Amino acid sequence: MDFKYDVIVIGAGHAGCEAAAASANLGSKTCLITMDMNKIGQMSCNPAIGGIAKGQIVREIDALGGQMGLITDQTAIQFRILNRSKGPAMWSPRAQCDRNKFIWAWREALENTPNLHIWQDTVKELLVENGEVVGLETMWGVTFHAKCVILTAGTFLNGLMHVGKNMLPGGRMAEPASYQLTESIARHGISYGRMKTGTPVRIDGRSVHYELMDTQDGEADFHKFSFMDTHVRHLKQLQCWTCFTNPESHRILREGLSESPLFNGQIQSIGPRYCPSIETKIVTFPDKEQHQLFLEPEGETTQELYLNGFSSSLPMSIQIEALKKIPAFKDLVIYRPGYAIEYDFFDPTQLKHSLESKKIKNLFFAGQVNGTTGYEEAGGQGIIAGINAHINCHGGEPFTLARDEAYIGVLIDDLVTKGVDEPYRMFTSRAEYRILLRMDDADMRLTEKAWKLGLVKDDRYTLLKKKREAIERIVSFARNYSIKAALINDSLEKLGTTPLRQGCKLIDLINRPQITVENIAEHVPAFKRVLDEITERKEEIIEAAEILIKYEGYIGRERIIADKLARLESIKIKGKFDYNSIQSLSTEARQKLVKIDPETIAQASRIPGVSPSDINVLLVLSGR
Repeated sequence: MDFKYDVIVIGAGHAGCEAAAASANLGSKTCLITMDMNKIGQMSCNPAIGGIAKGQIVREIDALGGQMGLITDQTAIQFRILNRSKGPAMWSPRAQCDRNKFIWAWREALENTPNLHIWQDTVKELLVENGEVVGLETMWGVTFHAKCVILTAGTFLNGLMHVGKNMLPGGRMAEPASYQLTESIARHGISYGRMKTGTPVRIDGRSVHYELMDTQDGEADFHKFSFMDTHVRHLKQLQCWTCFTNPESHRILREGLSESPLFNGQIQSIGPRYCPSIETKIVTFPDKEQHQLFLEPEGETTQELYLNGFSSSLPMSIQIEALKKIPAFKDLVIYRPGYAIEYDFFDPTQLKHSLESKKIKNLFFAGQVNGTTGYEEAGGQGIIAGINAHINCHGGEPFTLARDEAYIGVLIDDLVTKGVDEPYRMFTSRAEYRILLRMDDADMRLTEKAWKLGLVKDDRYTLLKKKREAIERIVSFARNYSIKAALINDSLEKLGTTPLRQGCKLIDLINRPQITVENIAEHVPAFKRVLDEITERKEEIIEAAEILIKYEGYIGRERIIADKLARLESIKIKGKFDYNSIQSLSTEARQKLVKIDPETIAQASRIPGVSPSDINVLLVLSGR
């Protein structure tokens, strides 16, 4: 059999789902190939979406017209905003989800997407002619022809799982690995390596002594992931719990280290430094007597619980014995042990910022195959790959995001410019312009771009325009409305702030720490009338306006810096120089510049090993 499509997506994880939805919604005839239609959008590890910096990525995916935010809101069983004690640049949404409902919500969304077909099979061979991908072959002997192919195979490429000395081929527990595809791609000169990640034990909730744990409740305010005007909560909201390991559990873990694949040489590949296994924690921090654990529900009705913080590849008996030393788990019963998994990934410096391969035209890579970790990072890459695959099929300029436009832009620029020496995880600290990349304004930054592409439809764009107009009304009123001291001082004292000596603009009062838009509006009738005119998404709009008012100076300064550095982004150098012949560059710079072949001076400046003096040489040669 022989099928023809514009775009074929290999793998239905978080990158593949977003890629397929994006290309299909833009109008490309798309096929999503998955090994198991019952595992579409499967959360291989923690059944949670978001977190520090990751939550901002999900809001960006949503602002671009992606699906992850909508499906998370639909299936969330606990929602929180992290980092509330810090400034708004650090606020990050996170939701615990019902794992099975998340899968079926994704499947329902994809099955009802126009232009999108799903095929259950395993891909074994990439078809390439004259340096350009033209299709693929599957294990069932089916040939697919396509203008573009997007690889989003996650941890399945030659996947190998470890529990103690036991090794089992697979991409996830009880799911087969994918063979031959890595080698098929590598034959075309694309280099690859091995990475490792892990997952914790899953616990039967009926065996847990919850009374010996602390509870961790969710929040029930207006916050959610999607900017669409949807219901905030769909499912029953559940508790999470916390407890700690102890010296006795550490003793058992330490005695078992010789049987850990991470420490006995069984696993040689690189793992995530920022999400270490429990055995790595006790080795790295030998003097620490306890480590915090988070017990999190897997769903609205299931007894299955996820033990965040106890990722392990130790033998099953050691995992259980160590956990039983923790009072809350003294009668522990588990569904399955934690395990480590090794898998193939491809060096992301072989990609353009569009996520298209530099070596094979119209072949795109997204997700863990690029050396990243996390559902959110995968989804962010997936939507960009899907957009650009559609563009390659139908014409147009590549769609990319700059570092001052989105965390997704930071993520992709880091991957293609710096590469990876461990599984890449997004943090707010990776972004130079955190105050510009807040969770509240992802729609303001990105939705109009996606609307111009055609991925965001008019209903979403109308919501954005209404929000923008309402925010502007609030900020403009506050900036121009004069307050008289005699009329406001009593109210200021009630609000716990210093009375005025003379009149001022309302915006000056809102800038005080004790004052918010809402509490001052109760004492300024004209301002309250402005707020009362907002009938949709009122809390979201007021929060966004208040952030713009209170952080105006910081936002302005960061914007000036970003605009100055953007000048370097405008200096194109790709294809202009024979770097090996420029002797005034350092040897390391010549090697790195040849390998990465940067698009601009700005990208060259971010390549490790390219010094400021090397950049000055390039600027002089560019006539700047």
